[in-house]
Amino acid sequence: MTIDHLDKRPFFEQLARIIADQIKAGEYEPRQVLPSETQLQQAHGIARGTVRHAMRILGEQGWTVTVQGRGTYVNDREHWPAE
Repeated sequence: MTIDHLDKRPFFEQLARIIADQIKAGEYEPRQVLPSETQLQQAHGIARGTVRHAMRILGEQGWTVTVQGRGTYVNDREHWPAE
């Protein structure tokens, strides 16, 4: 999955949905580190601020937890939002 530049939804929203879907699908396991901001920026052709916004949303929803200086990790399942 990648960002759809013709989609009317903001890029940060699209990226947050892509990563959440990957977590739900098991592509990223709980406690696994996610790609860095730079890696996500380059993979999706978007700005670093956009990546940061998406990561902040994922954290607020309970999908991820960020550890300063270490990266962003998939949160334990019990913290994931109810579907």
